Parts: sequence; structure tokens; C-alpha cells
Amino acid sequence: MAQLILNHLTKDFGAAKSFGNGRPAVADVSLALRRQAFLALLGPSGCGKTTVLRMIAGFEQPTDGSIFYGDRRLSDAERALPPEKRNMAMVFQSYALWPHMTVAENVGYPLKVRGISGVPWQKLVGEALALVKLTELAERRPSALSGGQRQRVALARCLVTQPDVVLLDEPLANLDQHLRKAMEETFRAFHERSGATMVYVTHDQAEAMALATDVAVMSEGRLLQVAPPAEIYAKPEGRVVGGLIGRGSILRLPVAENGERQLGWPVLREALGSRDAIGSAGARLADVLVRPEHVHRGTDGILMRVMACVFEGERFALDLSLGDGQRLKAFSSVALSEGALVPFVISAGWRL
Repeated sequence: MAQLILNHLTKDFGAAKSFGNGRPAVADVSLALRRQAFLALLGPSGCGKTTVLRMIAGFEQPTDGSIFYGDRRLSDAERALPPEKRNMAMVFQSYALWPHMTVAENVGYPLKVRGISGVPWQKLVGEALALVKLTELAERRPSALSGGQRQRVALARCLVTQPDVVLLDEPLANLDQHLRKAMEETFRAFHERSGATMVYVTHDQAEAMALATDVAVMSEGRLLQVAPPAEIYAKPEGRVVGGLIGRGSILRLPVAENGERQLGWPVLREALGSRDAIGSAGARLADVLVRPEHVHRGTDGILMRVMACVFEGERFALDLSLGDGQRLKAFSSVALSEGALVPFVISAGWRL
């Protein structure tokens, strides 16, 4: 299976539709997807992720740059292969099902367009419905289905054409939390069975981390970092990525410029205790990401004031204040009184 490659991809809608200061919707995005990858495009609303997806699909043409699938040039600023000739499938947030057709007819519609009918049509539709566990609902219409069932119909419609690339534009946004979790399992099974490269647009970092083999973080039209979920969580590049991924806190601390990026408690304790000694021993103020799971109560810790303690069912979420007013998130197995001064240890931090 070929590789999907985005090469310096840019999309500028012009002054009327551009973001502040006239910047393009997508600016110089380069990305080579691993074969059969499940890539999550993650970022806040307006960051350009859906525009990237639409350029891959062929619904938008790049202002600059190019898109390749293997040796095939799909798009550049001069020409673009029509969507129907790219062998891609797209799942929309709105499902985009024909209300007057049955489930089977919706799933088999792309085959009908390609001139496939009769026994081959029935076989391919049956296999697609079986994968998403909708065989018994083949004769129902979309209006008689739940939101999760409609989403599975849209997935089956993708699978039936055996696409090289599947594009998903926030497909779980309209579902409640219970259905979202169930559909995540369906997406994983779909990816394993189909073998297709999948590009999944979302603003929900929990979805991205749970589903994807790779996460690409975007902000203001630019690609900031691409890495497997565990790596992007543990080693985010820059303040924006660190703030988007996880529930961490970003502290401004004096740390040695030439030191390790992974910081342990001895280094952090010195930095927290010497915030007024900037410039000594080559220390400079730097952004340091601290995850709540790395903040623990300890007798050798530094006193922090509990500003809030919220019960989340399995644990308490804490909002802590350092002596200089900087805030820190933490977890606790027991409730702590608001306003109390409690010693905490930070076992690990990551310099951004």
C-alpha cells in the first residue's frame, strides 16, 4: 500500500476569509504518513485541520504545495485530481445518509455509482454491514436508527469501496459519551480490518490519544509536532503542544539552559526554591510542563496551598498555588481542605 505525502501544503482563501493579519488557513504543512497509519489531526477550532482534510479529499485545491499518494500526484496549485478518482472515502460529522434509502442501499450506493450490481453488490454490502454489526438492520431507514448506528452505516459505506485512504471529520462530535466510547472500538476494528490509511480530525485530545497510531498537532494553520501518542504526551514540543495534550500545568522556572529536558525532583526543587536567583549557574527562565500524575504529597516536598479540591468519582482533582502565585494541577486519593498548606513533590517535569 502506498504512502500519503503532504509536501509544503498551503491554503490561502484570500483576505475575505483569512484569519487575523491575513495569514493562510494552512501554512507550509509537510507530512509523510506511515503506511496503514491512523493519524489524528488535533487542534482547536480554526487551526486548519479540516482544511487539510478537504485538500486531501479533493474538495479544496492547494494554493501552494502538493499531495501525493505513492507516485500519484493528487493535487498541487496547478491541477487537482477529482475526488471520485482518488479512491478515498470520507465520513462526515453529519453522517450524510440518504433518508429515502435503506441501510443496505446507503452502504451500497458507491458501488452502484461504479456500476456494480447483483450478486457482487449483495456480497460486498453484506460484508461491510457484518463488520460494523448492522446486518439485522439492513432494511431499515436512517430515521429508525440511533446516532451510533447511523455512524456505523457511514463507516460501512466507506468500507464497501475498499478505499486506500479514509478521512473522518470529527465523526463522534454528535454522540454522547457512552456512544463515543463504543464507536472508538468500532473505529479501531475498522482500521485493522480495512488496512486503509486513516486521517481523523478532532479537537478532543482524549479521542486522538485513544485511537491514533500518530498524532499531528496543529495551531494557527501550522503543524507543530507529529509523533505517536505516548511520545507526544511525554515529550511535547513547545508551549502550545504541551497545553493541548493532557491536563498539565506550565510553570516558568529557572533551569540550566544546557541541561536535560526531562527534569527530576532534585532539579525542580532547586528551581522552585530559587526563583529569585535567575542567572546563577547558567539558569534562565523556561517553560516547564508538569503533569498532575507527577505531583505527590511528600514530607520532603515544597509547601503549596490547596485552592480547590473537586471530587471526580475515582479521585480528587486539586488546584494548587505555589508561593509566587503560579498554579499547578494534581490528583489526590483523599479530600484536602481548601486553603490548607500541604507539602508536595514533583517527581518529573518536561522543559518545553
